[in-house]
Amino acid sequence: MFTSPVQLHPYTIPDTVIDESTAEQFERMWSVIIHNDDVTPYDYVIFILEQVFMLSSEMAEHVTWMAHTNGQAIVVIRPRSEAERLIMAARGRSRMDGFPLTFSMEQE
Repeated sequence: MFTSPVQLHPYTIPDTVIDESTAEQFERMWSVIIHNDDVTPYDYVIFILEQVFMLSSEMAEHVTWMAHTNGQAIVVIRPRSEAERLIMAARGRSRMDGFPLTFSMEQE
């Protein structure tokens, strides 16, 4: 009969070292939400979604339509640091171009 040299309680986990790349896998996810406004052109919203969020043209058009008809739409779901970076990039680009495009984040 084989016996393990280490006996663990069924609810204990041995000490492990988690590096940063592994830690990101366990990070809570956040939804990036786009909000409709009456100023930003429809085509410009699609452009931002394609260029900043790397959505396909079909997905960018779908998200834009959902935001237009419902007032807001989820763009992507990412770890917090990436979601914040994407929002800053999209907001910065839209402000440079003179549009008030707005994004927010919600924890999943």
